[in-house]
Amino acid sequence: MASPADMIARLMAEQMNKSAEQADNAPETVTSDQAEQSAEVIRLPVWPESVRGMPNTVLRSALFGAIRRGPRKYQDRVEKACLNGIRLIHSGPTLDQADLDVWQQCLHLAKDNALGSYIEFSAHSFLKGIQRSTGKSQHEWLKGSFMRLAGSVVEISDGTSTYFGPLIHHGKRNEDTGLYGIEINPAMAILFNDTSWTQLEFDQRMALKRQPLAQWLHGFYSTHAQPYPIKVSTLHELCGSETQQMYHFRSELKKALGVLHELSDWEWQIDDKDLVHIKKTPSASQQRHLTKKGESTS
Repeated sequence: MASPADMIARLMAEQMNKSAEQADNAPETVTSDQAEQSAEVIRLPVWPESVRGMPNTVLRSALFGAIRRGPRKYQDRVEKACLNGIRLIHSGPTLDQADLDVWQQCLHLAKDNALGSYIEFSAHSFLKGIQRSTGKSQHEWLKGSFMRLAGSVVEISDGTSTYFGPLIHHGKRNEDTGLYGIEINPAMAILFNDTSWTQLEFDQRMALKRQPLAQWLHGFYSTHAQPYPIKVSTLHELCGSETQQMYHFRSELKKALGVLHELSDWEWQIDDKDLVHIKKTPSASQQRHLTKKGESTS
């Protein structure tokens, strides 16, 4: 009977022979396609520090609803209200505008790095970045928001391309240092193609904190260079409002539009057909898009 030492030696020899065979059978060269794929670095578009880049498909839907704080319902493949041409299915806890603040900050931090790599930050700096206090309760709230985003699986389609997966791919936290690390799925870059995303004025959005309907309207209309009339009932559905009575929602809508007018000088009117009209100055990028669109149709 072989001794334990002999058995170990035999196993080591077999493993070495196996490794040698694998090395002999391995391809001698790497194809150019394989090299290009391994070297590919996927990044989000570049935007200034004063704005936050967001996909139009998200801002034109009820994914991050204009809802009040409180207990969250869990949704299983719920199709969210969206503008025509967009389809968005969500599984996970209901998300609100504060969760959108967190997600857009995650994307903002990720834009300077290759998607798929960990972005590290402290909870303190992150909370300061979205202009929230940094006490213990806010640290706990941030933990909860990260969990809601990581637990939210979406299927987002604009009719041309579709992203499906979590809003935050992975995350980690060092309990000694308090440092977080998050990862954004590289596949999410598909939501930022060409004119499919918008630069949100960050200071304006922060000025609307704790006003979820005004925040939602700000994001929604920021995606439009030339807003077209929309029914009050359609906005009620698109923003995911929990207000049951339409006359109550209409009152809330007028108040929120008034706040937006004071903040951004957007003009608004609700006509006798219950259509909401918004008049605003296009952003520089939207103006370029309108110019290019005009040239292509002339």
